[in-house]
Amino acid sequence: MTTTFKHPATVETVGNQFICFDTMDTDGSWTSTFATDVSEYPTVTEIEVADNTDSYDSYASGKIYESDAPVTSKTITVTNIAFDSITIEKMKGADIDGGVVLSGGTKNTRPYFAYGVDVINKDKTHEYRWYPKCKLTDNDDKTSTSADKHSDQTKQLTITAYGFDDDGHIDCKVFTSEKGYENVKAADFFTKPILTLADAKKLGTAAGA
Repeated sequence: MTTTFKHPATVETVGNQFICFDTMDTDGSWTSTFATDVSEYPTVTEIEVADNTDSYDSYASGKIYESDAPVTSKTITVTNIAFDSITIEKMKGADIDGGVVLSGGTKNTRPYFAYGVDVINKDKTHEYRWYPKCKLTDNDDKTSTSADKHSDQTKQLTITAYGFDDDGHIDCKVFTSEKGYENVKAADFFTKPILTLADAKKLGTAAGA
């Protein structure tokens, strides 16, 4: 047995975030078809991702026979320096007609969308992430009066990411620190939501060509 020494890079900052709405069925269920446009926002000041697990212990003969803690969804909390209000209303399932919005009510179905984010390390490698099946679960809308001393007024979004395939995968990531993926750029990864291992591996092949 050999010991391999590793010195992973620390995170420097969070980069841009990306949103692409799903083309849902008429009953509001998620499909693997997305809109042709991906919106990019350079507005993130902080992001936190938490696993939601369904842990269990199975007992037999007076002891634990099996235990597991599968991740059933992820909660993404994003703090923004600014965010497009119409996009938030669309995430909430509001009725939108130009600059007029009717929001709230029991008949509004919140749409699914893909959420992406670029995490940048100090050695300039990247961790690209797509969460293909998401819904907005909460958002704040707090506004303060202006004052002599500047204070950022932020908007916080809480997004739930769900499993999107038969295996319950929740996200797709590419690490440019790994061999074969060093040349993958954000423009390549975030062109559209990525749902399969095969599509993600194509990025490395194309970037290395």
